[in-house]
Amino acid sequence: MNSGDTAWVLVCAALVLLMTPGLAFFYGGMVRSRGVLNMLMMSLGAIGVVGVLWVLFGYSMAFATDVGGWGLLADPFENFGLAGLLGEDSLSGTIPSLAFVGFQAMFAILTVALISGAIADRAKFGSWMLFAALWATVVYFPVAHWVFAFDETDDAGNVTAVGGWIANRLAAIDFAGGTAVHINAGAAALALALVLGKRKGWPKDPGKPHNLPFVVLGAGLLWFGWFGFNAGSALAADGVAAFAAVNTLVATSAAMLGWLLVERFRDGHATTLGAASGIVAGLVAITPACSSVTPLGAIAVGAITGAICALAVSLKFKFGIDDSLDVVGVHLVGGLLGTLLVGLFASDVAPAGVNGLFYGGGFDQLWRQAVGAIAVLVYSFVLSLVLAHVVKAIAGFRASAEDEAAGIDEAEHAEAAYHFGDDRSARRASVAADADDRKLEGSRA
Repeated sequence: MNSGDTAWVLVCAALVLLMTPGLAFFYGGMVRSRGVLNMLMMSLGAIGVVGVLWVLFGYSMAFATDVGGWGLLADPFENFGLAGLLGEDSLSGTIPSLAFVGFQAMFAILTVALISGAIADRAKFGSWMLFAALWATVVYFPVAHWVFAFDETDDAGNVTAVGGWIANRLAAIDFAGGTAVHINAGAAALALALVLGKRKGWPKDPGKPHNLPFVVLGAGLLWFGWFGFNAGSALAADGVAAFAAVNTLVATSAAMLGWLLVERFRDGHATTLGAASGIVAGLVAITPACSSVTPLGAIAVGAITGAICALAVSLKFKFGIDDSLDVVGVHLVGGLLGTLLVGLFASDVAPAGVNGLFYGGGFDQLWRQAVGAIAVLVYSFVLSLVLAHVVKAIAGFRASAEDEAAGIDEAEHAEAAYHFGDDRSARRASVAADADDRKLEGSRA
């Protein structure tokens, strides 16, 4: 065990957990004031549901011994309840196995929470929690095995434990989860938006963000936590982590500029919402690529993704799909771009040591990236459609028209984020009391 690596991974796990409350603020600020608590609760609910499932069998489904040797699914019972991983001598590389368990748990939590933005203002909370549990089990845990579980070998190079097919047989590069996290969540978001349908009044009333400072706060927390997401995926405090951190900074900066330039030329002004959205798009795109492109390549990946995602988010109006908070336009499109651009901009100067098309590597890495991206997209979309219909049949998924009109916060949680009426009443009462006091003082005088 290396104590420096262990400390680094534990800190990064905490940073990645912070991303989910950050996402809650990012999403919460983008909805109407009467739906902000529901958005916060869907992210918090993902922490509760996935955190428990991950310890019970999720980690085992992703990282235990592969069933059948096909790289499709690990044994869910091998490490049930984290059995076999609790001893001091249980290591994953140079860190304790439990440090790796905790770090990967945060990825699973965030991925589920990302989906919720597509169904803002109209989903029953209990139905969302049921879907989150089913989706994590049927979709995320197997896909995490495909992408993040690498073959284990002995000193002679013989494979002693089979890992996932995308990471090993296909050899697609996905350093921190462009496929497993963003394409996966984006495809599920598209499926849910189709099943639940449009919000009442959409698109004539698209629902403006009620609190842009919340959005910026959320984007800032996401960017901060993303250094743990990407650099922590090196699983060591080393040069690979430093490389990933620099690429995370510069790609995100370029993506924000790319998004704002599109807004400026298309709409005549750059917006706060656009800057925050560009930040998230850049973070999404560099996630799979941060170990395989140089910082100059990261600028290209970020700028291209920021500009294209800024154009992509408006397509929901053209196709009539109410993806409330642009999960598809940012995470699905951004994840696809980041994954595919590895095949173009990868350089053997970077830690991954692979050349893409623009660096003399031909199409070899590009087709591998494309196959991995398409496989995850199709698997997630089809299974998410099935699961959404199952939840709809069991418990109903969409809130009633009356609850939607009155506000999802009051209907689902019996709470309101703001009490402006009460504040005004209190102020009026205070003013009246002050006036009475002045009259009393005048009469005494």
